[in-house]
Amino acid sequence: MFKIIFALMVTMAGVYAVESSALKHGCTLQQEGPLKVTWGAYKTAAKAKVSGTFDKVAFTPTAASGANFHEIFVGSSVVIDTASVNTNHAERDATLVKYFFTQMSGNTITAKIVSMTSNKHEKGKAKTGTFMTEVTMNGMHQTVPMAFHYEKGVLQAEGVIDLFDFSANKALSAINKACYDLHEGKTWNDVVIGFSTNIVATLCASNTKQ
Repeated sequence: MFKIIFALMVTMAGVYAVESSALKHGCTLQQEGPLKVTWGAYKTAAKAKVSGTFDKVAFTPTAASGANFHEIFVGSSVVIDTASVNTNHAERDATLVKYFFTQMSGNTITAKIVSMTSNKHEKGKAKTGTFMTEVTMNGMHQTVPMAFHYEKGVLQAEGVIDLFDFSANKALSAINKACYDLHEGKTWNDVVIGFSTNIVATLCASNTKQ
């Protein structure tokens, strides 16, 4: 009888180990819906913020789904049509296109996630980390750290670029001149960039590394 009970216990332990392994390693993540690109620029000495998005963003994922963020985001890229800038103010949008974006070479901005690191995750809290993102604008390339935050199915990432790093001095001067009174003579060179998207997770254990 003891041998039978022992054999059953071993069998049950084996089944439990397999199920635990499936839960731990069987996580599937999938990006769903559009990827929204955002930005925030600053004007006036008080550094008043102007925010906006782009209506035309072509997102190319690395894979349709994966076991973690690395598998679906590292290597993914976006191509942004700068003429589609949207600040919910048509006149301002036209000014940005004419006096800022057309002052630079090309009519697109591209970005590609080249690597990522994850912070230690605490149960019950948002998952965080950093995407290293190669941004190409005005013919210049810069790798920009973007801190990400994942909670309740929404992934958000944000970083800061310096327009001078992209040789955008001419464009910055032009928009400052065109909006001199509104900007009170000051248009800042640091710009916040970000993106957000929905992530669907299935068969994903709470302790799965992402």
